[in-house]
Amino acid sequence: MLRYSGLGAAAVGGSSFLAACGGDSSSGGGGGNGGGGPQGSGGVLIHGATGGSSKDTLDPHAPVTAADIARVNNLYEPLLFWNNNYELEPALAESVEGSEDAKTWTIKMRAGVTFHNGKTVTADDAWKSIQRVANPDAPLSAGGQLSTILDFGACKVVDDTTLQLVLKAPYAILDSLLAEYTLGIIPGGEFDPANPVGTGAFAYKSFEPGKTSTFTKYADYWGDAAFVDELQIQDFSDDSARVNALQAGQIQTVDNLPYNLVDTIKGAGGGTLITDTGAWVPFTMRVDQAPFNDVKVRQAFRLIVDRQQMIDQALSGYGSLGNDMYAPFDVAYAADLPQREQDIDQAKALLKEAGQEGLQVELFTGDDIGSVATAAANLFKEQAKAAGVDVKVTKKTPFYDDQYLQYTFAQDFWNTRNYIPQAVVGTFPPDQGGTYNETHWDNADHRDLVNAAAQELDDTKRAELLHQAQEIEYNEGGLIIWGFRQQVDGYGPNVNGLEGSKYLPLGSYKFNKVSVQ
Repeated sequence: MLRYSGLGAAAVGGSSFLAACGGDSSSGGGGGNGGGGPQGSGGVLIHGATGGSSKDTLDPHAPVTAADIARVNNLYEPLLFWNNNYELEPALAESVEGSEDAKTWTIKMRAGVTFHNGKTVTADDAWKSIQRVANPDAPLSAGGQLSTILDFGACKVVDDTTLQLVLKAPYAILDSLLAEYTLGIIPGGEFDPANPVGTGAFAYKSFEPGKTSTFTKYADYWGDAAFVDELQIQDFSDDSARVNALQAGQIQTVDNLPYNLVDTIKGAGGGTLITDTGAWVPFTMRVDQAPFNDVKVRQAFRLIVDRQQMIDQALSGYGSLGNDMYAPFDVAYAADLPQREQDIDQAKALLKEAGQEGLQVELFTGDDIGSVATAAANLFKEQAKAAGVDVKVTKKTPFYDDQYLQYTFAQDFWNTRNYIPQAVVGTFPPDQGGTYNETHWDNADHRDLVNAAAQELDDTKRAELLHQAQEIEYNEGGLIIWGFRQQVDGYGPNVNGLEGSKYLPLGSYKFNKVSVQ
């Protein structure tokens, strides 16, 4: 099944997926037994989510904020899962197999799975959900690459349990695209915002955008049934309010706990879950707008950053160095490229060559990106002064409004992904699958290399192509990736069953595994 995934032998157990794994070895707890212990049934679990606003959504194919992501991961499920070790395993599909040329992929649906409305999940539901996501005229988050590679006329539902996807050209890692949490399968591919229906461990009860979402235990769930009877997800635009609510016992879990509050939570009897991830909070420079349409300015800004200081202060040490490239868990990650370090003299020289001495820029940030973003923005402002750059930090609430993807200089957050899917969604133009291209980067040479790598069946040759692609981004890209953060989440003393995940916070928000006493 993973023949063309390029994930390496560690992800493969014989010819089938590994069983679901437990928490990552780097996970830690304190003050409670969130990582294990006796678990009882019943009760209500209330999660305090980062951010959220009136633009909150229950659409399985269009989550943006952490609150959106928490909701869709409990209501819906894709065909495959990324497990806590960031390895593929079956979800609604029991197998996904590619042909020898990787142009035809056969999906066998898991038997006995039902939607929250009692209807049996079929291959037709999967195909119509994929069509909604991969609509070439308006692809959604997980459908950017799918919209360009699927031969829609040749794909077919063979029977209720079998779907055959035919591609225009070989695509060696199609299975990884089918595991995106933004590709939840819904009945007939139709989303009803007034009554959303999925296959997850929790079913919809109520939803107030910007406030509270309530879900109930789905009794006929195909997987491990939820311990709690009800799940509530509450939006918090303010980190202090979230932490205060956790300490007061008003909520039981928080994602993206501010690093400087780890000891506070432990001191109050709660615990923390700490996991190594490939998550990053970049500075984003629009390469199609001045001053960042000059590559010298982009290079200068990358040299302004003191990356270790960012980790020490913005992350309180909970992170590792970044080198302006993403996907550190990818087997093809170009770790051999020279590590960028702060060089103020060189930054000044580049700005002078670009005619941008005394440059003034506005940097947009927001609390719904997470506490890391605001701290990093203010620190960058101070670092930039040494290069003669005046940075005005503007904090917006919400950050993810109609201006998102339009900011000239801003920040964003990304969770763990491998290189090809991340490159497509984040650096390709919209008509080529780039649904979240914050930098508006459009480099044909880079794009051709990524597409060629996706079609390459030989792991070594694919890695060579991806190394060339990463070199182009390293030299010319519009992202400042100064570090990768450890995921730190908090939980109350009455919480059991939490697991760390390299992929998403709180064990990928799989709250069916969590119990409260």
